[in-house]
Amino acid sequence: MSSNAVNLIKDGVLYINNNKLVKASDFPADKLEFDSPLKYKNQTIAYKILNAHNANKSDESKLKIKFDCLASHDITYVGIIQTARASGIDKFPVPYVLTNCHNSLCAVGGTINEDDHVFGLSAAEKYGGIFVPAHLAVIHTYMREMTAKCGNMILGSDSHTRYGALGTLAVGEGGPEIVKQLLGRTYDINAPEVIAVYLTGSVKKGVGPQDVALKIIGEVFRNGFVKNKILEFIGDGIKNLPVEFRNGIDVMTTETTCLSSIWTTDEKVENYYETHGRKEDYRELKPGDIAYYDGAVTVDLSKIECMIAMPFHPSNTYTVNEVNQNLDDIINKIEADGKKIAGEKYNLRDKIINGGFKTDQGIIGGCAGGTFDSICAAADILKNKSIGAGEFSLSVYPGSQPINLELTRNGAAAELIKSGVIMRSAFCGPCFGAGDVPANNAFSIRHSTRNFPNREGSKPSDNQISSVALMDALSIAATAVNGGYLTAATDLDLEFNKYKFNFDSEVYKNRVYFGYGKADAKKDLKYGPNIAGWPEFKSLGENIILKVCSVITDEVTTTDELIPSGETSSYRSNPYRLAEFTLSRKDPEYVNRAKNRDGFDKFKLNLDNTDFGSVIFANKPGDGSAREQAASCQRVLGGLANIAREYATKRYRSNLINWGMIPFIYDKKDLPFENGDYIFIPGIKQAIINKTDFIDAYIYRDDNINQIALQIPELTNGERDIILAGCLINYYKNK
Repeated sequence: MSSNAVNLIKDGVLYINNNKLVKASDFPADKLEFDSPLKYKNQTIAYKILNAHNANKSDESKLKIKFDCLASHDITYVGIIQTARASGIDKFPVPYVLTNCHNSLCAVGGTINEDDHVFGLSAAEKYGGIFVPAHLAVIHTYMREMTAKCGNMILGSDSHTRYGALGTLAVGEGGPEIVKQLLGRTYDINAPEVIAVYLTGSVKKGVGPQDVALKIIGEVFRNGFVKNKILEFIGDGIKNLPVEFRNGIDVMTTETTCLSSIWTTDEKVENYYETHGRKEDYRELKPGDIAYYDGAVTVDLSKIECMIAMPFHPSNTYTVNEVNQNLDDIINKIEADGKKIAGEKYNLRDKIINGGFKTDQGIIGGCAGGTFDSICAAADILKNKSIGAGEFSLSVYPGSQPINLELTRNGAAAELIKSGVIMRSAFCGPCFGAGDVPANNAFSIRHSTRNFPNREGSKPSDNQISSVALMDALSIAATAVNGGYLTAATDLDLEFNKYKFNFDSEVYKNRVYFGYGKADAKKDLKYGPNIAGWPEFKSLGENIILKVCSVITDEVTTTDELIPSGETSSYRSNPYRLAEFTLSRKDPEYVNRAKNRDGFDKFKLNLDNTDFGSVIFANKPGDGSAREQAASCQRVLGGLANIAREYATKRYRSNLINWGMIPFIYDKKDLPFENGDYIFIPGIKQAIINKTDFIDAYIYRDDNINQIALQIPELTNGERDIILAGCLINYYKNK
């Protein structure tokens, strides 16, 4: 193996007898029937599971997947159920878990968050769902503890739906894909490529799961090596990792932009299931004797150092010691990035004190950091020490109440509290700006999932800006011990206790509503005053006129920028009110532009059977969250399309389509669009029907007309039908 900790192999590879990884081109051809790599791709764990769930037996390249279980939280399930209800649902056909870990806190001055929870419980009773009350569990922790199963597939309306380390192939998508499953339809995708993640060696003491995850993300995100592919973790290094360590790596694979992930399973995974009272849900998963992968990421765990993802993306990675040794250069770079977002007032240099980098806040929690193992390790580091009485603060959010209960019983919680740590409930808030929001100009280090700008709760448009860096719980605890000065856990002399986790199922038995298979049609849904249905959307006209309402030239545009999180989350159940926040922190004039249709009538066009709507252009929109509202809010405001050089994730592209918006591609180097331009696209309906690859479009600006060609990317027949119908709701009504 190379001297590097992580290396990429961009050609096909074979995994032989579960112990040897070789390039396919180096393997003797007479030993393979290599006219069809698919034969050997079917020997991967991923394809064994996909094939078992594929309803399309006639075309191996086009998958139609039915999932075993579904999951949503309280900023997605209201809209999903409303959509499914409008489409004719009568009961949930598979277990559907409704958790309450995002809008767990009441909205200031209103009841709307708790009203959503009441609605969720009533839906679980009416349609036969599983309802997990607020503060009881983070969505992904609950799904690991209670629903993951070796060989199964789970679909969740949250991008971090990842349970691969437990042998479950899980996918995070926008809400409309959940709706399709609730209505007995399928998840339709082209057969994905599979990338082997080959682990060897053992991690050093002080290196945690976030360190491994960030190292991988830093190597594969920007080059798109694993985009929309499945990561399959193999290799003898897996046996050296505890299951919760694996879970901590696995959940972060979302930040690579992969489609899903799966791991080989072993006796440690079997013990995990047994501990959680579900030993029957375990089975050994491993590739066949010869398994073909479309590429590989090799990881030497022994060479991984303590990592940090500096603002403003999980891929902006360095070792912690690299930052400390090159503070001036790295801080200059981050400041330059920050000033593009927040203006000249953005400042990090005042964090350099006495040659060190002073942080202001630490957070350990959620689906990534709130594991039993990570919190216990942090408690060991902080035992008999103090985080200090100054500006630095540290909060810990256990992933579930069963974890919290065991931390209380084994004394870890007591050690944390004595050191000055604030113990919180099971809540995802800090991950998206709804809890422990840093102060203006503060620097927060977090074992959570994302550090996008705006996401932590600051508002650069209002001159409020803070910064978030991602780190592992161990290095966050080490930094706390060192007075908030950035510190790698490997720099400390560490001793860790061996903690045994005892899962107490009584916590869930006493509070969770287990209603699967108990649908009661007589029950009424309970609506709060903020819960609103969807507006009616027209089917696609013969022609369209698009007003360009935002032109975004950033390298990547996140869903947090398309529709901010934080306080806006309380309006996820009200499409009209939420739409007012669209692009509010990225392009505050967007909403007014989208509403204002004045001016297009001066162009002498044949407007018979022509739809008028808005469009945004972005180089690469849709990185990050699976939230469907990033698309639906544009649709509520009259959006009919996006134009992009490429789409950051399949999730966002699917959300556009499911809300009746056309995901155009324009990959030329020039940028012909300006805000206020009008784009006339004649014959669009027929182009969609005829599966046309390119269509002529005419840009109207002042007295000038500029003709360009827009690409209509490959669409499935179902996707075409949805766009033609105007949205998924209309599609099902038509059915």
